[in-house]
Amino acid sequence: MKQTFEVENVKCDGCANTLKKKLLNNFGEIEVNLSVLPRQITLDIKDEDIDKLKETLKSIGYPMSSEKLDTIDNITTKAKSFISCAAGKFDK
Repeated sequence: MKQTFEVENVKCDGCANTLKKKLLNNFGEIEVNLSVLPRQITLDIKDEDIDKLKETLKSIGYPMSSEKLDTIDNITTKAKSFISCAAGKFDK
């Protein structure tokens, strides 16, 4: 079923490219909406796979907006998102 999730730290096309590339193998094609804040991703996902999606997003620096992060996790995910963004700009 198609579902939409709000994600943090997504700033540009580089971030969107990274999300699409990193999620493709496990979750298929995704859409990234850069015209709203917080940014949104839309994908076809089963409810039982949402926890895996949350962990994957967090691991590349783009946690779901609904996820409550402590200070260290917040700083860590922001740092990861800068690296993921830069990588996504080169992978176009």
